[in-house]
Amino acid sequence: MKWTEDTLNTLDKQFRTNLINSLSGYKSVNLIGTQNSSGKTNLALFSSVVHLGADPALIGIISRPDSVPRHTLDNIKATGFYTINHATESMLDQAHQTSARYEHSEFDATGLTPECEADFSAPFVKESPVKLGVELKEIIPIRHNGTYLIVGKIVTIQLPSEALFTSGNVDLNQLKTLCVSGLDTYHLPQKVKRLGYAKPDKKPESIEETPYD
Repeated sequence: MKWTEDTLNTLDKQFRTNLINSLSGYKSVNLIGTQNSSGKTNLALFSSVVHLGADPALIGIISRPDSVPRHTLDNIKATGFYTINHATESMLDQAHQTSARYEHSEFDATGLTPECEADFSAPFVKESPVKLGVELKEIIPIRHNGTYLIVGKIVTIQLPSEALFTSGNVDLNQLKTLCVSGLDTYHLPQKVKRLGYAKPDKKPESIEETPYD
């Protein structure tokens, strides 16, 4: 099967959307928690969270065009803070349901629990094992399709110590963190191996991880 730019444009819209969304492979599944300037909470499922750098600790999210209301984007602009929460197998149905167009809080609609901290102005998801508090740094418009790259700095991290290795890696298998292919096909990934730093004069070597505590 082969398509060119011209033949892609002749495909059924939904087929083309699913095809293109699947081509990037597995993506992480995260719930973005925000609230507006009046304190109304919002929760939305995103599969476009990406690591941007470790020092400073920067993380990015792609937001769809704001030709229709985008509560997550609007709330981040208004308050400057948001949370990124891993979605897991046990909360899959609720996490997926946050994609529906609710007029009230997705926390209330799905039964997920907002977890608020006195020193942070956006809600975390209590059920999530990995929670990041993020401060907005910049929003970069992508002119070619009207989307936005939201760049934030991680200012707080919450995760179970038993799911951490001495290397600093997080044991996502133990946490049952989900990934997604396409728009709505969810998976539980499985670790194959960890390999050492690649050097031209050395063959790849497996590394065994050591628990943090």
